[in-house]
Amino acid sequence: MRGVLAALVVLALAAGFGRAAAQETVSPVPSPIVTLDQERLFSESLWGKRAAERIEARSTELALENRQIEGELTVEERALTDRRATMTPEAFRAAADAFDAKVTEIRQTQDAKLRAIGRLQETERQRFLAAAFPVIGDVVRSRGAVAVLDSRAIFLAAEAIDITDILIERIDTELGAGDDVAAPDALQSDPGSTNGD
Repeated sequence: MRGVLAALVVLALAAGFGRAAAQETVSPVPSPIVTLDQERLFSESLWGKRAAERIEARSTELALENRQIEGELTVEERALTDRRATMTPEAFRAAADAFDAKVTEIRQTQDAKLRAIGRLQETERQRFLAAAFPVIGDVVRSRGAVAVLDSRAIFLAAEAIDITDILIERIDTELGAGDDVAAPDALQSDPGSTNGD
């Protein structure tokens, strides 16, 4: 019975919040706390979409490169196997060791490229948040709020205090896709930094 009552209270609160949000689409609720979905703020912004396209393009390019390398190494390995009958055991062992060393070096190089792509996502997020921080602060102040909570960590909240959509619109207008925004000082020397291209 207690569980049913709790469920009814939650449903009633949700319905009330839904009505409040619908009534206050024009006039947001004055609140000392606002909520923000950080993931959606980044992924749905022009900056986040540009970053996602760039990362996808690099991932596709690396996958094609890996397939080409794999094909070339397969041909080279087959050629070495075919020559084995005409080689002394020592000569074959030396050639095989050299081939293994080459494969290891290539694997390390390609793994480093993959890690760099992985760092690119985090670097873009850091640049985005650093550039967007003044905009976020301005919106928070204009709402008279003193705190911002991540909406994904909140069980229930009125939609009227969520500022994600407002921020996406403001950030898109003021920062665009972020191509011309300089990286913060801490990221200037990061090998995953996305300045340029």
